[in-house]
Amino acid sequence: MESDNLAYMELAIHQAKLASESLEVPVGCVIIKDGEVIASGRNRTTETRNATRHAEMEAIDNLLEMWQRDGLSKAEVAKNFSQCILYVTCEPCIMCAAALSFLGIKEVYYGCANEKFGGCGSILSLHSSCSEPFISDKVPQRGFKCTGGLMASEAISLFRSFYEQGNPNAPKPHRPLVQKKVE
Repeated sequence: MESDNLAYMELAIHQAKLASESLEVPVGCVIIKDGEVIASGRNRTTETRNATRHAEMEAIDNLLEMWQRDGLSKAEVAKNFSQCILYVTCEPCIMCAAALSFLGIKEVYYGCANEKFGGCGSILSLHSSCSEPFISDKVPQRGFKCTGGLMASEAISLFRSFYEQGNPNAPKPHRPLVQKKVE
């Protein structure tokens, strides 16, 4: 199973590289059901000019469209999500972790932690089911098993490369950058 996990994370890393090549923050993911890749996604926030187009949301939307075309009922969609495993290069942010919890995904494996926006332990623990509903009693938080650190060094390396070259889509600073003195 460990070799399967690495193989699936390699596919997520490939999606992250595609994101980086498109000048997007390098995050990629794949969704697995019954040992088969059924969806993939990469960050597309800049390309779409939509801040919600994270890799996980792209993959989820691809699946929902496919299942809708296949004529699945809401109950069948819910059952399918409960059998899916997501592999993503970076810990899902709060938005994505909440969406995954609401959808009832079975399990998530991620590469590196997301110290600023992580929804699976770094900032909030939205993967943990709790007796108190997260948003309302009408939208249950189901929770999911979550494991971090899978190929973390590779994921960090992608981020490092992306940010070292400078993010061409980042807003320009309002004031000049302070130059450090070299002694």
